[in-house]
Amino acid sequence: MADVKIIGIPKSRAIRNIWTAEELGLPYDQVKVTWTDGGTKKPEFLAINPMGAVPALQDGKTNLFESLAINLYLAKKYGAGKLYPASVEDEGRTWQWTLWVATEVEKHSGAYGMHTWGYAPEKRDAKVAADALAALDKPLKVLDQHLAKQPYLLGKDFSIADLNVAGVLFTPYVNKFDFSPWPNVKAWVDRCFARKAAQKTIEIRAAS
Repeated sequence: MADVKIIGIPKSRAIRNIWTAEELGLPYDQVKVTWTDGGTKKPEFLAINPMGAVPALQDGKTNLFESLAINLYLAKKYGAGKLYPASVEDEGRTWQWTLWVATEVEKHSGAYGMHTWGYAPEKRDAKVAADALAALDKPLKVLDQHLAKQPYLLGKDFSIADLNVAGVLFTPYVNKFDFSPWPNVKAWVDRCFARKAAQKTIEIRAAS
């Protein structure tokens, strides 16, 4: 049994943490807990994540929730100087892009996805999807302009900054979202998801 336990299911935000563990070559147990059977409301789960949502992490005596924060923790603890940046400047940029994707992208990508492929067809609202797609244009243009100068967010090497941003785009990517209006973003997304660990993570999600 591994010390690191990723609690949730692959078809949730827990997939971001699974990808990070795979990138790090980190032994972990994936503990199946889901909201559909009331698992996230059980006292033992609420003791780890009082918000009652997946994912959550147990690493020895350390409990964490929030998928992107979990990724930063795992990368810094187990991949410092490699997946996690060595300099304080790049650490700041990592936090910047992580907070940016959570505040500027995730809400709109989630709304677009739910009303395009997530909900049953009768529950989808084409206007909500169209509005969400329009709202995505500004942040993705910012990302596109940044990636015109370099292959990855911090420079020439893939890092947890890339994984956190690409992780938010994981479900759109596997559902064939059209990134072509932002060509540098499309090339970057393709690079990120071509990685061996990313491909394995996609397989884990598909098999779940």
